[in-house]
Amino acid sequence: MALEASFIRYNLIFKQPAGTSRGVLRTKETFFLRLIEHNKIGIGECAVFRRLSYDDHPDYENKLKWLCAHIHKDKKVLMEELKEYPSIQFGLEQALLSLKSEDGFKLFPSDFTAGKSGIKINGLIWMGEKQFMLNQIKQKLKQGFDVIKLKIGAIDFQSELELLKFIRKDFSVEDVEIRVDANGAFHPDEALEKLKRLSDFDLHSIEQPIKAGQPDKMAGLCEKTPLPIALDEELIGIIDNYKKGELLKQIRPQYIILKPGLIGGFQGSNIWIDLAKEQKIGWWITSALESNIGLNAISQFTYILLNQMPQGLGTGSLFTNNIQAPLRVENGRLYYDPGQSWDLRNLKF
Repeated sequence: MALEASFIRYNLIFKQPAGTSRGVLRTKETFFLRLIEHNKIGIGECAVFRRLSYDDHPDYENKLKWLCAHIHKDKKVLMEELKEYPSIQFGLEQALLSLKSEDGFKLFPSDFTAGKSGIKINGLIWMGEKQFMLNQIKQKLKQGFDVIKLKIGAIDFQSELELLKFIRKDFSVEDVEIRVDANGAFHPDEALEKLKRLSDFDLHSIEQPIKAGQPDKMAGLCEKTPLPIALDEELIGIIDNYKKGELLKQIRPQYIILKPGLIGGFQGSNIWIDLAKEQKIGWWITSALESNIGLNAISQFTYILLNQMPQGLGTGSLFTNNIQAPLRVENGRLYYDPGQSWDLRNLKF
């Protein structure tokens, strides 16, 4: 039986609205790619992120149709053709590995997929009113997280500082690691002063303090900052590998954050990691609101990279209609339970 491909669109629904500096999210569109060959099935997720993904184009579904029509071509040829569509690249990588795997889900067999080891992750705190964020913080600490990440930039800065003060009043830097993510919310003229005020709370780092696409200003911030800066959105849309290296040389960030669905999957992530290592820049991996299909792939890939830093993989419980998977979070770690099963009945190809 020749290799066949098809895809479906799927709308993930948030259990509660998720606030970011770019607005409030209630649903998250994604696509699932299915491959069939010799009665075996492979599944991958093409998790386009509207208004953020480089490949958020009107012809996105047409590109998926093209891929399905040309799926018989060599993988390298397909990946090159899809270079302007990083989320489709990632979905293709997943589906091909899924097709070759023993059970369709263990893409990178390891102690993680065997259920013997977990991945330390941060607990994500969404933006909202001060009391709402405070309640989330208390819940994450109660659940055993000792690394939390706060989305900031949507409410007034003083209230955000008060939230950080609340955490530090009872939890020292040895007790709880705090990361913040501004999603580019700070104006360049005020960013350094805000970083200085944030640094009073012994934070681990801040993600993307100013909007991407201002490399000179970001370089100046990274040079003067009292608080380690991690590039996130800055990496999106940099297709040329030479330009990736030049961007890191120019900005010299303390960290980069890799979201495989936004930067070309495993292949794209490995390129950024190699460039970061060359320049002694730290890195970690974060999911980008994928369903459990994509989260499973990212988690397995992350585990085999042996990065001991806490990762950003705690988004699997956000949706009411997520794909049932043997992933669970316990005491701030993500685990894969091989004794539990997958349920793909929601996927109607």
